[in-house]
Amino acid sequence: MLFDFLFALKRIKVFALIGESGTGKSFRAKLVAQKYGIEYIIDDGLLIKENRIIAGHSAKKEKTFLTAVKVALFDEKAHRDEIARKLQNEKIRKILVLGTSEKMVNKIAARLQMPPPSKIVKIEDIATHDEIEKAIRMRRIEGKHVIPIPSIEIKRNYPNIFYDAIQIFKKKSPPETIGRTPKIHEKSVVRPEYSKKGKVIISEAALSQIISHCIDEHDQDIRIKKLLVRDSELGYRLAITIDVPYDLQLGGNIHDLQQYIIDNIERSTGILIEEVNIIIDRIIQ
Repeated sequence: MLFDFLFALKRIKVFALIGESGTGKSFRAKLVAQKYGIEYIIDDGLLIKENRIIAGHSAKKEKTFLTAVKVALFDEKAHRDEIARKLQNEKIRKILVLGTSEKMVNKIAARLQMPPPSKIVKIEDIATHDEIEKAIRMRRIEGKHVIPIPSIEIKRNYPNIFYDAIQIFKKKSPPETIGRTPKIHEKSVVRPEYSKKGKVIISEAALSQIISHCIDEHDQDIRIKKLLVRDSELGYRLAITIDVPYDLQLGGNIHDLQQYIIDNIERSTGILIEEVNIIIDRIIQ
């Protein structure tokens, strides 16, 4: 039974739409889905089919930015299981996953037991520079987000975050469409709960303290000599220089430490870690 369940999910063809936060992915998701014949969309913790929420819960209703990130990444097992069961029951063949980076959509696909995306569309491929800049201004100045479903669905599921609605008319180009009613995609513009209070930002110093705590929890005999935290497009890059005890099994223990740091930071903060480089400076007696 479990094998059949996982096999069904592995047969799904995954498409991805990626772009930095606020660049207009949700705004254009339906048009991308229509172009590739995709009925299902995963966006910010929701599984959407034909303008309806059929599973999940929206990251937009979370009280803080960090918990919203966790919801978008399906950090909680119950949330993952709900979506995975619906994916299997719906017998989905194609699905569009939205994310801020290739690493993020790969993580979402893996957590939902789906294969990695076979087709990746970047927001820059489908939106002009001016359109992207306008979307970013709307996000940063007004705190508005878009969910690719009609406002009635938002009213029904999340009345506390409903804000406004917009309609997008699909352009008619083929001659056979002349005289027909243009297709309309309705989307909801919302102001998430966390945007009303401002975002929570973790400084590199605070992140360094979390890393130090992780290392101390993992092995109190490991001494940190230097710690560098660098931000990148795909997440954070960490460089950790350490001294280790003579009797430490370097191979397995160091790899375990890398994974322990990644898992704890991503679980507790929602921050994506691109890589953890560990430099062993000295073996201590």
